[in-house]
Amino acid sequence: MKLLFLAPLSLPTGNRTTAQRISKYIQSSGHICILNDIAEFKSPSQVSDLINEQKFEAVMTIHLYKGGRLLLDSNVPYGVIFGGTDINEDIQDEKKCEVMETVLQKSRFLVAFTDQLKKTAEVHWPFASSKIHVQPQGIHCKNIDAYIFLLVCGLRRVKDPLFLVDAFSVWHKEDPRVYLIIIGPEVDAPFTQQVKAKLKSASGVYLVSEKPQEELQAAMRDSFAVVNSSISEGMSSTILEAMDLNVPVLARNISGNRAIVKHEHTGLLFFDPPEFIELSKRLMIDTSLKENIVAKAKEYVEKFHSWETEKETYQKLIENLL
Repeated sequence: MKLLFLAPLSLPTGNRTTAQRISKYIQSSGHICILNDIAEFKSPSQVSDLINEQKFEAVMTIHLYKGGRLLLDSNVPYGVIFGGTDINEDIQDEKKCEVMETVLQKSRFLVAFTDQLKKTAEVHWPFASSKIHVQPQGIHCKNIDAYIFLLVCGLRRVKDPLFLVDAFSVWHKEDPRVYLIIIGPEVDAPFTQQVKAKLKSASGVYLVSEKPQEELQAAMRDSFAVVNSSISEGMSSTILEAMDLNVPVLARNISGNRAIVKHEHTGLLFFDPPEFIELSKRLMIDTSLKENIVAKAKEYVEKFHSWETEKETYQKLIENLL
């Protein structure tokens, strides 16, 4: 069988990883599976044309609304994998809900990662219950890269870079895939020595010297999450940069961080090391949560932290000094 698989591929999200993994499963069973990015299509007719041109015999997609709406003109059987935001967010939009119901009626099967996602869908569309299969996402540790948690800060007490070290060290011994990288300038010399001494006995926690902005941003892009453990903050530029770079943020629950991070919306807030570990594990498992946070954080930064707006503000303010 020749199958078209539509999924969000342009961004490094959990759904992209899921689609790539499932695609390999399908191909290993002897079928042809072609991955295409949802973002390439503007209408159902474009997908229908592709199906006819390439002679696809079936279609599968991730996300009941974003992917499903593109299959409304499809004349071949299709299945849908819930993405998370479709059931948790889009379902609250009446127009989107109508589209998703039509997709559900025509689909051969649906996949939910959790029992809760299935139950939520059943509340809205009882008729689809028999079509929904619960299949948690598979993990194969040998094929998973390390999870890098990046703590960017100057080495001074107010940034509290040692706040998570003990808990993280214990976690690394339990799960060798996780690492905490502390990167930044040595602002306070005596305190820097204290940090270095502490890390000598820590597992999975490393100190990296200050890097140029371009290299630092590259490190942020390659990390699993950016961490802030400060005792106090005005407004963390590192958090905003991470949001703009589509990297999830785990920040200490202090007023300065709460001003820009809304828990489970644009990031995750923790009070203490145990809560940090708990939230980190959740972020590693729940790809929908990670995808939602990254998307909403990006929207937040673009809306409220535009450099053009900042530029205009300061230019106007400077006029008052002339």
